[in-house]
Amino acid sequence: MTGTERRASASLAAIFALRMLGLFLVLPVFALEASRLPGGDDATRVGWAMGLYGLTQALLQIPFGVASDRWGRKPTIVVGLLVFALGSVVAAVAPDLTWLAVGRALQGAGAISAAVTAFLADVTRDGVRTKAMAIIGGSIALMFATSLVLAPLLAALVGLSGIFALTTGLALLGIAVVIWWAPPEPVIEAPGAQRPRTDWGVVLRDPALLRLNLGVFVLHAVQLAMWMAVPAMLVQAGLNQPEHWRVYLPAVLVSLLLMGGLLFPMERRGYLRGAFLFAVALLVLVQLALWALVQPGAAPSVWTLGGVLLLFFTSFNMLEASQPSLVSRLAPAGARGAALGLYNTLQSLGFFVGGALGGWLVHARGPSGLFVVCAAAASIWLVVAWPMRAPSSGRD
Repeated sequence: MTGTERRASASLAAIFALRMLGLFLVLPVFALEASRLPGGDDATRVGWAMGLYGLTQALLQIPFGVASDRWGRKPTIVVGLLVFALGSVVAAVAPDLTWLAVGRALQGAGAISAAVTAFLADVTRDGVRTKAMAIIGGSIALMFATSLVLAPLLAALVGLSGIFALTTGLALLGIAVVIWWAPPEPVIEAPGAQRPRTDWGVVLRDPALLRLNLGVFVLHAVQLAMWMAVPAMLVQAGLNQPEHWRVYLPAVLVSLLLMGGLLFPMERRGYLRGAFLFAVALLVLVQLALWALVQPGAAPSVWTLGGVLLLFFTSFNMLEASQPSLVSRLAPAGARGAALGLYNTLQSLGFFVGGALGGWLVHARGPSGLFVVCAAAASIWLVVAWPMRAPSSGRD
């Protein structure tokens, strides 16, 4: 990487990390803390309050992506972070569950993922873009693991409102990173020229982009659905909930090393397609392994579950690094923000559907039914993704 590429990767990863830490800190404690507010005795309403973030983010990813194509990446990211900060303030001072839901919806309305990834694609070369995306993916994984450690402690010290107040500060810090640390945006047309209109025909009809959009939907639906059952499995294995980070954190850290050892060498040798399909196949195997571990008579140990989760995080991190890189390389430069906007829309819808469907499946069919559906969804993805070709020439 050049100095500019390293600066862009580090600064944009920091923006993602600050925003995602604020979001992840809420996840482990939201249901319990929200139930103490007026209206929080209705579990369905609590679930909607939690899921509204993903829904509004899905609705606004494309508008923010298109806005970044037309008016610039940095201004769009700053506006999105301001909206996210406003939502955090509303949630922090919410007197009841309704206002908490409004705050969550506003948080999701600051949908900057497409603008950030498009910015990173603008300032990195094709040959190092997967590595740059992996830095962002790794920062998100680390924030997830960190939140599992900090969330219970912060909830005990400052409560849910205090966590949202902290989230506000993290969003404002992200704005400072955009303004003073992130590199200047590259000029992609002559000064004073009008930016080209987004070519939606390419974005909506390209088979390779459609495969990637399906993939990110399945990946994040499966990811969120899994967590409707995995914590209970760890408890049954003898690990109390406050100690779950002892499994998650090492699994995430080791998976990042495995990802680096697998993905980057394979990409350099022209085997990006093979690495991608391997990661999808690994996701299928993880779901089948989890299904086997919840069968009657099975008594998985913490070590067994930790090993399966290590494989999951390895697969997840490889896909999180390679998929947005592929989208940015397949989309025309003038439609990069729109393409990544659609990609991130499907990602957010995956979160929303995974949470809603996962909860229903656990209630109606138990963990066994949940993992069967997850394995089936990942298998369909593997079949659909099989004809893919990496955008750069290689031996794959």
